[in-house]
Amino acid sequence: MITTREPLASVIKRHGLDARKALGQHFLLDPNVTERIAQLAGSLKGRHVVEVGPGPGGLTRALLDSDAASVLAIEVDSRAVAVIGELTEEAPDRLRLIEADATAVDLTELCPAPRHIVANLPYNVATPLLIGWLRQAAQWERLTLMFQLEVAERICAAPDSEHYGRLAVISQWCADCAQVMRLPPGAFSPPPKVWSAVVSITPRPEQPSPELFSAMERVTAAAFGQRRKMLRGSLKGIGGEHLLSAARIEGTRRAETLSVEEFDRLARAFLAKQ
Repeated sequence: MITTREPLASVIKRHGLDARKALGQHFLLDPNVTERIAQLAGSLKGRHVVEVGPGPGGLTRALLDSDAASVLAIEVDSRAVAVIGELTEEAPDRLRLIEADATAVDLTELCPAPRHIVANLPYNVATPLLIGWLRQAAQWERLTLMFQLEVAERICAAPDSEHYGRLAVISQWCADCAQVMRLPPGAFSPPPKVWSAVVSITPRPEQPSPELFSAMERVTAAAFGQRRKMLRGSLKGIGGEHLLSAARIEGTRRAETLSVEEFDRLARAFLAKQ
């Protein structure tokens, strides 16, 4: 049930919760925006939601106002921990707070299934967090995540486009990815220097094994690490000619022209020769 709450600006002032650049913090204070993000996650009825980096709790409030079965907030900033701690008094049976670095914990061990992640991610750790969650994509029903716009574009990019690279290949290999909302700098406090975007990431029913995932990381690192080179050159250090032949891909092509399915063939060929 929605309750009357202290304005977020007042909460921030009372706790001295100024956003810190070192933590990649940019707070969302407009309840209309946070409510919209919670809605973009789809039906949360019966779902257990993880929020990483709740800050002053704007999105946390929106998630509590949804029909989510529970909300688990992961926060590393002790000042924000105190703020979210106050929110737990409002919904002690639905909101749980853990003070931890999200890059160092396995969230699937802390949250029961079916699981969603809904978060305005700290910009400085957003990409490594996403890669870590994609490694265990079978454990997540959906991820609704806020990124810098450039990162969102890299996740959703099509082959042979400006932003297509490792992040697009790995993300789209594991999940259906779509930008569902864009926000200008002024939507945040303090405003970042760039636009931001929410990406909806829905894991595919069948996921690669950990070994195949690691193979894909190796192949895409080599291919895009020297993206101006032809594949026969960029993949030379990991058995390029053999991989290209096994995957039925011309060595004169460049990484950005390959589809996700073609990278899948390369990764499987790489794993088979190990």
